[in-house]
Amino acid sequence: MLPVITLSSDEKKRPVLEPLSPGTILWSRYRIIQLVGQGGMGAIYQAEDIRLEGRLCALKEVISEPDATAERQEQIQAQFHREASILARLDHPNLPKVSDYFLYNGRDYLVMDFVPGRDLRDLLEEAHSQGHFLPEEQVLTWAEQLCDALEYLHSQDPPVLHRDIKPANIKLTPSGTIKLVDFGLVKLMAPDDNRTVTVLQGRGTVQYTPLEQYGGDTGHTDVRSDIYSLGATLYHLLTAQPPLEAKQRFLKPGTLPTIRELNPQVSAHVEQAIAHAMAMHPDDRPSSVAEFRAELFGKKAAPAWGARGIMDRIAGERASAYPPTTGDTTWRDALWHNRLLLLLLGLLLALAVAVTALPAERPVAPTHSPASTISVEIGVE
Repeated sequence: MLPVITLSSDEKKRPVLEPLSPGTILWSRYRIIQLVGQGGMGAIYQAEDIRLEGRLCALKEVISEPDATAERQEQIQAQFHREASILARLDHPNLPKVSDYFLYNGRDYLVMDFVPGRDLRDLLEEAHSQGHFLPEEQVLTWAEQLCDALEYLHSQDPPVLHRDIKPANIKLTPSGTIKLVDFGLVKLMAPDDNRTVTVLQGRGTVQYTPLEQYGGDTGHTDVRSDIYSLGATLYHLLTAQPPLEAKQRFLKPGTLPTIRELNPQVSAHVEQAIAHAMAMHPDDRPSSVAEFRAELFGKKAAPAWGARGIMDRIAGERASAYPPTTGDTTWRDALWHNRLLLLLLGLLLALAVAVTALPAERPVAPTHSPASTISVEIGVE
């Protein structure tokens, strides 16, 4: 077995296996070229398929529970092989193709197509360093392809959840095609109770992770969890600022700036759609990627209580009937969404002023005779 080293983090210390050296051959077929990325739950390598000359692939290494019993290890590996076979059947132009999986020295591996190009995190940082935002039109072009990939994953039987959508896991190929990479956190939804069962262990990146996913493998996640992560990713791409993590938003509602506060060039309906996707409670988000897509591209309106109001909904309850009064933008939202009522009130007020300003009419003196006047007042027998 390879040695174990320990890396510290803000939450806890996780054991991480030492990376494989270039030139290592796995499964008598895959020669490691270089380490592409590494985290607490594994690593990704670029490798050469020595059986198919010239073919490059990506090896996703998954570290199972280091302290698990032998019985638990067997369960994890059986589950990995069973569900990796499902991933191997996926075939979509915006997803890397999984072509193989195996166990080596206690580590599980997925073999995928190696995707050339740059990830969106690099493109975002480059634009930010040059002092400008990524164009909304370009971001929406990428979003269209991401929606295609997620709709495909969610339409599988059982549905497949990605659970780690973020700019660093999205590649832009030289041909302009978007690829949603890194299946390290994929889950399958159990069809009987609409909940999820683990495929590969791990958690997503906190800035893009919905609150329900903080429970790890016991959290109740579904397609709306991916929608949150997609919304958070688009928020970052359009504002050049990663969103606050869900836990912080839960404890301090109203602290997440709206997109147009950070980048006024973004369309109002785009801001509204992303805010809807990033609602704290799953019930307050779009129920499907198709619904979110329609809102994002202006084919369907998002809920009309304002971008900040959407983001402040906690645990299924709106923080307030109207957005909190914490700035001019919030007041503008409240005035805009009640414009018809305010217009009606203004008209009624103007009418009341006009009526009050009219001169009062003098009473007309009676022309009756004294006798008739007395008869009217005391009655006629």
